[in-house]
Amino acid sequence: MNNLDAIARKITAILFAQQSLASAGFIAAATLNSIVGKELSQNPSWAGVPTAVYLLAGAFSAFMWGYIFDAVGRRGGLVAGLVMGVIGSSVTFYAIAIHSFPLFLTGMVLMGIANAAVQLGRFAAAEVNKPEHRGRAISNVVIGGTVGSVIGPFVAGPAGNIVGSWGVDELAGAYLFAAILFAVGAVVVFIGLRPDPREIGVQVAEQFPETVSTTGEVRSVFQILRQPAALVAVTSMVLGQMVMVLVMVITSLHMRGHNHDLPDISAVISSHTFGMYAFSIISGRLADRLGRGMVILMGSATLVIACVAATISPDVLPLGVALFLLGLGWNFCFVGGSTLLADQLSPLERARTQGFNDLLVGLASAFGSLESGFIFASLGYNMMAYVSAGIALIPLVVVFVWLNRNAISFNAS
Repeated sequence: MNNLDAIARKITAILFAQQSLASAGFIAAATLNSIVGKELSQNPSWAGVPTAVYLLAGAFSAFMWGYIFDAVGRRGGLVAGLVMGVIGSSVTFYAIAIHSFPLFLTGMVLMGIANAAVQLGRFAAAEVNKPEHRGRAISNVVIGGTVGSVIGPFVAGPAGNIVGSWGVDELAGAYLFAAILFAVGAVVVFIGLRPDPREIGVQVAEQFPETVSTTGEVRSVFQILRQPAALVAVTSMVLGQMVMVLVMVITSLHMRGHNHDLPDISAVISSHTFGMYAFSIISGRLADRLGRGMVILMGSATLVIACVAATISPDVLPLGVALFLLGLGWNFCFVGGSTLLADQLSPLERARTQGFNDLLVGLASAFGSLESGFIFASLGYNMMAYVSAGIALIPLVVVFVWLNRNAISFNAS
């Protein structure tokens, strides 16, 4: 198993690199999406539409990517997704330059499709590692987003200055920067992701029998989701994502309305994305040591606290702390849920089930993004945060009930 361990470490490192590059590009764009939406549509109620379109495109393509990953391998699928990101971000750059809202939404669709492929990379890391190391493997990929959380938001200003000197709207700079990062990521994956994780995953499954027999009948997605553990895993990821998106998407517009400039807005969004990714190394190890359910419980509770804290003040520091906690709670739900779902699947069930999971996650977050603009415009930022806190209570209760019904202690996985 030493050779497989070495290969698993290499694959995880390459997936970390591509996650770092891609997340920096996506986060750079996400920092400005609501502002661009308002500017190009000339309607604040439409501020959340670009992100909603982006998320819906990612949601509906996630299931498709699951089949593509099975057909061409994880390496081919990730390269295709990153190339799609190059095209999409280039389209959004041009759309802002010519002030075309419909074309900007087209670019958002392509970027959403690209992100759906990139997100499946975390499961590729899980399948090449031993079951007892899966939480750590997923977290080691997700932590690549820390690079994006630091680089992404802070390039919005400098990149804007660069394209501004070309006579282009400064808001377009972040999207050009994203295109460059996606291109570099595609090259890294194409060269470095060998052998394909799909091949190694089969070998690992043969040496370490899992919850589901690798020789038994392949279950449908709906049969899998009828299993309590799988349902809990998906619920935690879907609702955790919805809560995070509801608050995060509109915060930049909320700050803009209180006369904060781009550096202040970038600082708050950066604290949020730092919370999303930087503590992955902790959440993954906790998932392996304390159990998947306990990590999800901790994440749900943190989301509730974050949503309430966001209503305290529109100043930079309070919002920065609240958005950091929002990211941290999302991370615990995401890593804990991803690991719990990976535990339930045989090699032949993985890609399509994980793609379907990401379809549901994308639909929920798209709904949250779309509704955030309308709730913000009609009821205000604080009411939106309170609604989000209520939603965050659902996975907390679901996981608590599941653990108690199955007599699983918080110290067992």
